[in-house]
Amino acid sequence: MRKILIVGAGQAGLQLALGLQRHDYDVTLMSNRTADEIRGGRVMSTQCMFDTALQHERDLEINFWESQATKIRKLGVCVAAPDHSRAIDWLGELDGYAQSVDQRLKMAGWMETFAQRGGQLVIHGAAVSDLDFFARNYDLVLVAAGKGELVSMFERDAERSPYKTPQRALAVAYVNGLGPRPEHPEMEDAYCNMVPGVGELFVTPTLTTTGRADLLFWEGIPGGPLDAFQGIKDPQEHLAKTLELMEEYLPWEYARSTKVELTDAGGTLAGRYAPTVRKPVGRLPGGGTVLGVADVVVANDPITAQGSNSASKCAASYLDSILERGDRDFDAEWMQGAFDRYWDIARHATKWTNAMLAPPPEHVLRIIGAAGEAQAVADRFANGFDNPADFEEWFFEPEKAEAYLSRVS
Repeated sequence: MRKILIVGAGQAGLQLALGLQRHDYDVTLMSNRTADEIRGGRVMSTQCMFDTALQHERDLEINFWESQATKIRKLGVCVAAPDHSRAIDWLGELDGYAQSVDQRLKMAGWMETFAQRGGQLVIHGAAVSDLDFFARNYDLVLVAAGKGELVSMFERDAERSPYKTPQRALAVAYVNGLGPRPEHPEMEDAYCNMVPGVGELFVTPTLTTTGRADLLFWEGIPGGPLDAFQGIKDPQEHLAKTLELMEEYLPWEYARSTKVELTDAGGTLAGRYAPTVRKPVGRLPGGGTVLGVADVVVANDPITAQGSNSASKCAASYLDSILERGDRDFDAEWMQGAFDRYWDIARHATKWTNAMLAPPPEHVLRIIGAAGEAQAVADRFANGFDNPADFEEWFFEPEKAEAYLSRVS
């Protein structure tokens, strides 16, 4: 039986551990927190997972919350005018529904399931020196902890990382009490609200530890008016600032938020990071090698909601590569090949995400505007969140965009 060590108990690490378990691998999972500490701690992320990623969970029969979480069937895009009215407002329909489950709920539940199924769970904050020791006892070591010392083992890939600094200041609040949009009172959809030159607000229904809730997620251009959460430690102050900015820049969203309250004391998070692609093979001081997973090697800004989706796709791709390897060594050449296979999927999400962080060119503005007039454009844009590869056909290049818009107009 092949022995595999996975360091990091997030979406990718746990999904991969549970997948390998199903195929009778001897899996050890290292986490720096217990399931109870995760469940009772601070929120770790925003997340909205689309059909492909959800299917990976169904395939492993770990979609424990699918019947409870809101089925998001449409994605809306609103663009604020200079007078703070809605210049653009449309909904695109998804081919398969999306869902959001608080990672505190999901990761804690998956961790307990892994242990119940006989997996070895080690609660320990691993350092490079730890991996140098442990690597000798395993056929393969995977690093799925996207923050801290371990990431330093993986060299930044300059050719694939156009940004050296954070492109958005991030701030999320998990809330109860959000009202429906008056024009769609029966719908529970996700919305991206764009404030040109300022940033974006994402509103997403989610399932958290206390039940159904909503995410209010600001992405502010650094140094701008939405970059206002540094130094705020008090959750209530964080929520007050979130609402204050909504009232100023997105009054239609603020109007349904006047009665919201935080889901819990850990329901806020703020921070920033530079989107980065890293080389996948890490070298240990003793000469061993480890393979980077998900955010360790491809960390995109959350502006396109690709984080959890990419992590799920990475875990599924790596699982296939491991199973196909059989009894052969997991050497550095294999590690590079496993990553290249995943990168063939991830490169589309990275290209699209980096494009959405930049000021939109004229043809992209035309696409967003045309989606308000042609439902086919709105639907195709919405489904690109699940399959970013489709944007290659019509979104990035002005000529392809014009040809597509001409066909559908």
